[in-house]
Amino acid sequence: MKESHFFAHLARMKLIQRWPLMRSVSVENVSEHSLQVAFVAHALALIKNRKFGGQLNPERIALLGMYHDTSEVLTGDLPTPVKYYSPEIAKEYKKIEAAAEKKLLGMLPEEFKDDFAPYLLSEAAHPEDALIVKQADTICAYLKCLEELSAGNHEYALAKKRLDVTLKERWTEEMEYFLNTFAPSFELSLDEIS
Repeated sequence: MKESHFFAHLARMKLIQRWPLMRSVSVENVSEHSLQVAFVAHALALIKNRKFGGQLNPERIALLGMYHDTSEVLTGDLPTPVKYYSPEIAKEYKKIEAAAEKKLLGMLPEEFKDDFAPYLLSEAAHPEDALIVKQADTICAYLKCLEELSAGNHEYALAKKRLDVTLKERWTEEMEYFLNTFAPSFELSLDEIS
């Protein structure tokens, strides 16, 4: 049996800081972010199914959320303003991410590659599932902004404005339900939510 470095790489997700160009009251790493995205994506899928006639698999979508940024153990977290500075940079970075995803997949024992491919390779995800994860990813960035702004950190004011626009562009009924139901609590103190 050949040795695999796959999980040793995934364990390094906790070493990759998100929002690297921003001063943060509370630092966030890719591992923490991925878990939150999995939670939110799972909830969005459940909301869509229960309230808006969806036929999604919430558990599969939660797994997609868990794995959605794993390529960053090889690429690092490129800040959004840099990643999307121009269409050319965004296109090239997508190629880098795809190469990193394939490299991670290549670290697995052969008999497990088909099992992990749908979660590791962006191109392999069902488009509707991938859209839910993208929505969750955006919501989590928005929630981070709410937390930072509530703690008095105005460094996140412009990021929140950009995310307000992105959320409107990606609007769905399940996103609106989630944001109206769960997001306001992120602006409250522990005493207020207890």
